This record gives sequence, C-alpha cells and structure tokens, in this order.
Amino acid sequence: MSDWVTVARVGELAPGEWRVVDLDGAEAVVFNLEGQYYAIEDVCTHDSGRLTGGTVEGDQIICPRHGARFSIRTGEALTAPAYEPTATFPVRIEDDEIQVRDNRWD
Repeated sequence: MSDWVTVARVGELAPGEWRVVDLDGAEAVVFNLEGQYYAIEDVCTHDSGRLTGGTVEGDQIICPRHGARFSIRTGEALTAPAYEPTATFPVRIEDDEIQVRDNRWD
C-alpha cells in the first residue's frame, strides 16, 4: 500500500490554489476548490505533457499545449484532443494536514 504524502497544512492552500507533489514518481496536483480538496495526475492524456502551466476555470484545468479540458473533481477528459481521463488520487485531512496518495498499485 502506498504512503500518504503531506501536501500542506489546512489553511496553507487557499480556495482556488493548487500545489504539485511527487507521489513516488507520479506527479499529482492537489487543488482546493471552495474548501474541498481534489488530486489528479499532472498529465494530459492526449500528449503526456504536464497540465500545470495551464489555466484553471471553475472546476476544470485546461492543458497549456492543445487546450484539452479535464475535470479537477473526477479527472474526466471533457474536450478533445484528450479522450481518456487523467488519474485521480484520494485526499484526506489527517491531524490538520492535507494528504494524498497514489492508490493505483494497491
């Protein structure tokens, strides 16, 4: 089972902000959307490039290279040229810390 990785303390990641964290080789981006935390893999499934560097509009991140949109809440690919979802990761609050882990190999 993979380990939980601390991203920040509650209050350090304000609504609308995000932070990239390494999950044992996988880059995850953790978002605060209106006080709820979500984590997706920092990978565009169209070209395997990073999603960070793009813009966030509401609960969507827009790939900086070709404009594919992904749901931050579900990882779903919402527009072409991406058709496959990006991975999502569980997020929890433990002892006032925001934590995430890569559970794909559990």
